[in-house]
Amino acid sequence: MATLLTSHRPGLAVTLKLSAIFLFSTMAALIKATSGDVPPGEAVFFRSFFAIPVILVWISMRGELRTGLVARRPMGHFWRGVIGTTSMGLTFAGLGLLPLPEVTAIGYATPIFTLILAAVMLGERIRLIRISAVVIGLVGVLIMLWPRLGGGFSGQSTATLGAILILGATALRSLVQIHIRKMVATETTSAIVFYFSATAAALSLLSLPFGWVIPSPMAATILVLAGLVGGTAQILMTASYRFAPASMLAPYEYASMLFAILIGYVWFDEVPTAIMLAGAALVIAGNILVIWREHQLGLERARVRAVSDPKA
Repeated sequence: MATLLTSHRPGLAVTLKLSAIFLFSTMAALIKATSGDVPPGEAVFFRSFFAIPVILVWISMRGELRTGLVARRPMGHFWRGVIGTTSMGLTFAGLGLLPLPEVTAIGYATPIFTLILAAVMLGERIRLIRISAVVIGLVGVLIMLWPRLGGGFSGQSTATLGAILILGATALRSLVQIHIRKMVATETTSAIVFYFSATAAALSLLSLPFGWVIPSPMAATILVLAGLVGGTAQILMTASYRFAPASMLAPYEYASMLFAILIGYVWFDEVPTAIMLAGAALVIAGNILVIWREHQLGLERARVRAVSDPKA
């Protein structure tokens, strides 16, 4: 029987998750900056291939070069690679068609899908307060998207395609998160992140016939940096699911809106509207509700331990 490699450390899990989200937002901005010159499949290759050195250095620092890359369930890594690569390609294509905050807003459907899949596939208990928090966040997302939805899609075919691509990527991303949660029970973080990057780099080569270009020195530099940042974020994200359930971590995806607004304004001169800010406020309220609930549960668990252990 395989030894379980997980433990419950929610504080560490949240820290890893938020750090990963910030780095992923930065990576998305780097990819968006080159979207007008480099096709999505080629961007996937750069992001995946140049993440590998970061991963190998990290594995070496952990002293796991000989043992950390052992794949106990190879097909699990293969399917994680296929689903994750497809999601990445759709995301990169959508980034070239939509503003960064809007891409982030559509991506907020991920926690909804993740909560459902966590209950169905992992048997995790989804409490009412967590569900309520996610619903509040979803309402905020709908408010942010309402100007586009309310105006219809006529004359906005490019943006509509972008929204469809990002929504598809979001659904696949939620499946990836659930899949990782199952994998970390038997697979090391080192193996998960390494084989994903290797698989994604290989699969991206299938897009070669669809218009790869020789990037300019500046574009190439940005793409390489995206790979390095993405590799670091990938390690942190994968590790976070080792220390907490997917359903608990799902609402923290909302923090990416704050990062997207800041990066979009500074880099792409994308100014959020009052409606978008109102929606973001609801998203933050949902996060605060989850944080408060987790704090209450932590106090309850501490009281139970104190009662059950006379020496406590």
